Amino acid sequence: MLEFPGSRLRDRYAIAGIGATEFSRDSGRTTRALGVEAVRAAMVDSGLGAGDIDGMLSYHGNDSTTSPVIAGDLGIRLNFYMDCSGGGSSIEALIGLAMGAIEVGMCRTVAIFRAMNGYTGTRIGGTGRQAPVFTGTSLDQGIHGMHSAAQSFAPSFMRHMYEYGTTSEQVAHVKVAHSKHASNNPRALYPKRVTVEDVVSSRWITKPLHLLDCCLETDNGVAIIVTSAEHARDLRQPPAYIAGVAGRVNKDQPGGYHWSRGPISRVAGHYAAPIVFGQAGLGPEDIDVTGSYDAFTFTPMLQLEAYGFCKEGEGGDYVSSGIIELGGARPNNTSGGHLCEGYTHGIGHIVENVRQLRHQADDYCPGWERGEHTYDYSEGGCRQAKDVEVTMNMGWASPPTGSALIMHK
Repeated sequence: MLEFPGSRLRDRYAIAGIGATEFSRDSGRTTRALGVEAVRAAMVDSGLGAGDIDGMLSYHGNDSTTSPVIAGDLGIRLNFYMDCSGGGSSIEALIGLAMGAIEVGMCRTVAIFRAMNGYTGTRIGGTGRQAPVFTGTSLDQGIHGMHSAAQSFAPSFMRHMYEYGTTSEQVAHVKVAHSKHASNNPRALYPKRVTVEDVVSSRWITKPLHLLDCCLETDNGVAIIVTSAEHARDLRQPPAYIAGVAGRVNKDQPGGYHWSRGPISRVAGHYAAPIVFGQAGLGPEDIDVTGSYDAFTFTPMLQLEAYGFCKEGEGGDYVSSGIIELGGARPNNTSGGHLCEGYTHGIGHIVENVRQLRHQADDYCPGWERGEHTYDYSEGGCRQAKDVEVTMNMGWASPPTGSALIMHK
């Protein structure tokens, strides 16, 4: 396994706090209020006060509130902050930047948040209050009717079906698995269990995506706190140690027609895998739980394949085998993910894997806060995976851009 320079930071940093608001489709609140609540919840979770945090990072699509405002409302004075424009590959990259900022002495502890009214405010598909405007890189695709994520990602999905015989029914198992997990999550926006037939019989959005292949636009705020492992060990919660991180890794020509340089169905995780596994000194076989960006059912399938959890072309078989369900060999998105819990632009997947490492998945088990779980995965029961030691997150901005994070107890 290749050793990357970042491997010298292995296990030197950790996630020490997590927090989130309610997931809804009618928050009735500003992104400022959502961001403040989420960061404060992460502070309470970690046991940190305003004077203990001196760094802040966030990401947005011109739909959020800046770090100095959130920090000011919480009484935090910042030594370092950054608010970057970005999508689903941002959170893992920002965790890496937080580690770097602490490493060089710019700050000591960093809160990272995402706050958005993704349903009642700016909707990523370009509907709602945000009308389509084609400028800059969007000129490459938007003027040809490829404005939404579903439209622009579809060629990669279709090509996988063409090349390998992948079927809609196989990929629908991603939604089925995540719906089972969400049915045991009191916070899930869509806790109803669905079948493969439910998915493939739902109306078309853009081929090969049906309505139930798509994630849930959601109003929410989510936050995490990153600090040194040494500091984290003195705080309220068991640290989730960071073994490796890869941020915004690209294929060739990521800003335009990436499919002009094949394979079209190969996504950026193919290039991120040796970085994150090399840093961590681990391989896919060492991962107990995965958190893969599920903007659509197809995105986990392509990511799991790209990171080596199955061979190229076998993603359809992998996700339909039962392995990604709780009780399977490697559960994926145990909260229900973007497809069922609610769309958080990726940060919610980090929070969930921290919960899994703590053995504190907030399900319907009476003793979940004490780490007591029944491991009964029937509806209305448990969503804590057994014996979780190592987790992996796979971020996705688009087929040619991705990020990854490996954590352990």
